Amino acid sequence: MAAGSVLAFWAVALLLIAVPGADWAFTLGAGVRSRSVVPAVGGLAAGYAAVTLVVAAGVGALVAGSPSVLGALTLAGGAYLMWHGATTFARTAGPDPQAASGAGWPVFLRGMGVSGLNPKGLLIFLALLPQFTDPRGDWPVAGQIGVLGLTFTATCAAFYLCLGILARTVLDGHPAAGRLTARLSGAAMTALGAYLVLEHFLA
Repeated sequence: MAAGSVLAFWAVALLLIAVPGADWAFTLGAGVRSRSVVPAVGGLAAGYAAVTLVVAAGVGALVAGSPSVLGALTLAGGAYLMWHGATTFARTAGPDPQAASGAGWPVFLRGMGVSGLNPKGLLIFLALLPQFTDPRGDWPVAGQIGVLGLTFTATCAAFYLCLGILARTVLDGHPAAGRLTARLSGAAMTALGAYLVLEHFLA
């Protein structure tokens, strides 16, 4: 697979990741509530890795081509974001007892849900990844999609790890700002989830 194609995709992926959205809101919320942002970011990365496998296996195209399945996924993803956003908004900012005790699996699974259940992420992968593949190349298209998807996943993990650590560092010692950030991130996730649901019914 040509290194130029991977680098070109990486540049586009970085621009997409840098645009604030549900992942940003989740990472910021985790950054001010948990002692470590690693479980949250690991969950986001795992979700995108799962989407990569789905697209590489060709399942993603089948899902995108089925309005009923895509609609169900949109509703599930929107409802999940609304639920998680509402619970994040309702909680008081501060170290998460589960994260403090080392039980980061709930946070990991929530992060996986945020990225893996987002139908927009699946559609972006379906629209973007094939453009950087070469059907006549030495590698099979599924393998090329796997490399590109893992490039996106790794870039996503590095970016959100830095974002979460930055949020934690800047807001450390400022509980009022931390509470505001956590609540804003919860409100943003709730709004994004509501947008997905309304867009489905109004489309």
